[in-house]
Amino acid sequence: MIKQKKLNIEIYCDGADLSTMLKYNSQDNVKGFTTNPTLLKNSGVKDFKNFAKKVLTKINSKPVSLEVFSDSLDEMATQAEKISALGKNVYVKIPITNSKGKTTIPLIKKLLKKNIMVNVTAVFTMKQILLLKKYLANISSGKLIISIFAGRIADTGVDPSNIIAKSVKLFKKRKNIKILWASTREVLNVIQANAIGCHIITVPISFLSKLNLIGKNLNNYSLETVKDFYLDAKKSNFKI
Repeated sequence: MIKQKKLNIEIYCDGADLSTMLKYNSQDNVKGFTTNPTLLKNSGVKDFKNFAKKVLTKINSKPVSLEVFSDSLDEMATQAEKISALGKNVYVKIPITNSKGKTTIPLIKKLLKKNIMVNVTAVFTMKQILLLKKYLANISSGKLIISIFAGRIADTGVDPSNIIAKSVKLFKKRKNIKILWASTREVLNVIQANAIGCHIITVPISFLSKLNLIGKNLNNYSLETVKDFYLDAKKSNFKI
């Protein structure tokens, strides 16, 4: 069984709890961090800029993805430049479209030409991937992460491994472009993503600790589980 230390894929911590992010920043197996407006909202963040500055003061050597929050492409461009300026390790997250379905690929191209590192997010379809490849064919400047929302794709009954494997192959020769398995649902996804050559996977803070289970002996795990059930039954004083 594969061990965590033998994985080729980079693991990024996905969340917006500052103390937890700082905890995982000290761990070598976590190679970067991603956030989004929903995670920020759920963590009670009220001041985006203040939060970002606090994060980047402590996390300054690993990639940190921070997302724009406008629906206007012009405002996205302005926000992207301001967010990028917060730190040399910042990737600006740009959704693949705005809420009206308007593509952001021209904006992504513009930002890459300015050597702004971009994480294009909420990618779901092969059509979106092919459009990115077409319009960024001659762009060698800047660094790009393509975040494919594998977990949400899987929620619809579709195997996300296919689109991710095809994307890895499509951009194989583009050293400035990495494919990211996003919206991870279980530790098995880490193994699946690693097997198909995906470059990065985001792991929610809620189960980062579960990565320690990779390679665990299943016989021992079975026994531990039985013991847990027995002890809980004993504590509950069940009778029949």
